[in-house]
Amino acid sequence: MSKGMRRFSWLALLLWLGCGGENGSAAEQLASAPGVAAPTTTGSSVRAESDAKSPAPSTVTTPAAAAPKPGAGSDVGPGVGMASAGGTPGAAAPAATGATPPPASGTSSGAAGGGAAPPSDGSADGESGDEAGASEPKSPVTGSSQASTLTAGTWDDNRNFDRFEKYRKKLKDQQLHGMMQSTDEEHADAKNAFAQPASREKLDVSLVIDTTGSMGDEIRYLQTEFLALSSAIEDKYPNAEQRWSLVAYRDMGDDYVTRVFDFSDNVEEFRDKLSQQSAGGGGDFPEAPDAALVEMAKLSWRNEDKVARLAFLVADAPHHDNNAEDMLDAIRGAREIGVHLYPVASSGVDELTEVSLRSAAQLTGGRYLFLTDDSGVGGEHKEPTIPCYFVTKLDKAILRMVNIEISGVYAEPAKDDIIRTGGDPQSRSCKLESGEVVEAF
Repeated sequence: MSKGMRRFSWLALLLWLGCGGENGSAAEQLASAPGVAAPTTTGSSVRAESDAKSPAPSTVTTPAAAAPKPGAGSDVGPGVGMASAGGTPGAAAPAATGATPPPASGTSSGAAGGGAAPPSDGSADGESGDEAGASEPKSPVTGSSQASTLTAGTWDDNRNFDRFEKYRKKLKDQQLHGMMQSTDEEHADAKNAFAQPASREKLDVSLVIDTTGSMGDEIRYLQTEFLALSSAIEDKYPNAEQRWSLVAYRDMGDDYVTRVFDFSDNVEEFRDKLSQQSAGGGGDFPEAPDAALVEMAKLSWRNEDKVARLAFLVADAPHHDNNAEDMLDAIRGAREIGVHLYPVASSGVDELTEVSLRSAAQLTGGRYLFLTDDSGVGGEHKEPTIPCYFVTKLDKAILRMVNIEISGVYAEPAKDDIIRTGGDPQSRSCKLESGEVVEAF
């Protein structure tokens, strides 16, 4: 070969190496070679305990087929990135390598709505809220999601009872399928019973959370929020002897219907159990909140007068239509033992979910909380059938609920905590075009 030809060959080789070759760098080719594992982040993975009727799901899952419910049928663990591969249904997302990608602009991890995908912690790849694909082994929360991220509004139907009754009547007249057949009398009784809140000294809190696949876009954030909240409450009320319990629920035919962790004096134990939960299963829109509330009522609640008993019901779907009576009975059961239900409506709720959750709060003396799009997290959040409200960070809203429960005194959000308002609340109230005055909460 002539000197000129050799010089040309070396030049071509150098250009080829500088561009990474046909198939990328040597490191990339090595990582993709059969039998060579790609780098992964490390972290403890503790299998969650379950009751005898609720075996823990396997730590290795198989690809799930697409299902009617957005995200249902998937198995998305905490720490799972939600970006999809090219937006193609059934395509798995690219594997995370430890770096946190920026959220995709104008995309959503749930249905529509422009919410940002949860940041990946490098533990596994996942699937978009409305797409199904292969899922990686579940992993516990690693803490890469920041607390005080989710945003929420609040509403008290006992303070706006006339409007609540009109809302229920309208949906009844429309013959909304699956609507609970609670009576006007029991709602009126609840309104009178909870007109004047009482102060409390101690605190029992149960977190009842939907862990089906459709919650995959927000469950990591919710876990982070409640993990931080338990610490914040401990700091603010060191003498409240707070106890936490956990009820995770899915639906019939899933790995489990309910998974129960009773109250413990050790708050760290609650945090550990919560961090181990992951989203998976589902397959249709309704889930089993009725079964979860039944188990919640069986927990070892303290029945002392000075104990505030709260349950936060985190849900994005209603009960099954044919379980409406079971759902109502479970709510009545919570009221009988003095538990105030505080629903947290997540992305994707419909009108049946809203009226069911609001009824649960009204009948038990709780308040209705609903996540909003302001955080940029998750799928689209339903604009509630509520004319006037404040939006704050979710943790601020929940801390305010706890403050009210312990002090027995209503308090509106601090001015600096208000992100925006729905309607135009002035001095805690809004005057509507109809002339009706409603109280913002």
